Amino acid sequence: MPTEALTKIRAALAKDSAASSDFDLNPGTVLPEGRKLRPAGVLVPLIMGPNGLNVILTKRSSALKHHPGQIAFPGGKQDEADVDCVDAALREATEEIGLPRDIVEVLGTLPGHETVTSFMMTPVVGFVTRPFEVRREPGEVDEVFQVPLAHVTDPARFSVQYRRWRGIRRHYYTVPFGPYYIWGATARILRGFAERMT
Repeated sequence: MPTEALTKIRAALAKDSAASSDFDLNPGTVLPEGRKLRPAGVLVPLIMGPNGLNVILTKRSSALKHHPGQIAFPGGKQDEADVDCVDAALREATEEIGLPRDIVEVLGTLPGHETVTSFMMTPVVGFVTRPFEVRREPGEVDEVFQVPLAHVTDPARFSVQYRRWRGIRRHYYTVPFGPYYIWGATARILRGFAERMT
């Protein structure tokens, strides 16, 4: 077990910082008063690779209504049966990629992240204590892959790009890795993680 690295991650997660959002690179955005955000949990699963810690990510199914084909953490909305967002993140990771919750050591959480789809996501950082057999849910996940943690916690790897969304120029973070275009909420959460780790 990479004790020194996990100690550093726990210390980074204990730092205080504000929540993030899909809108925080777009300061002119006016959000509706009294908007209702639904709670959700996503798992940031860390696992030992041949060269250090990796982050497990998914490529969402191209058939999904929301964010088809995008790179994402396993996770989803908090159900009534879930104790909290941590419970939701662990349940969703089991359902989406077959990750048994009993081999995930929860290290802490990152600040909440508001999405354009009106969710308040809680990113839960967990260490996967042993290898497991990936079993993706084909209706939700097209691919499961790993990215070195060092890559996505290096602020120099990030850039800000933009595209038009609902007629407005929207800026967002990207942190590409090989053939994977990591952007949007996933990249914003990783950028916040990177800031804490440096």
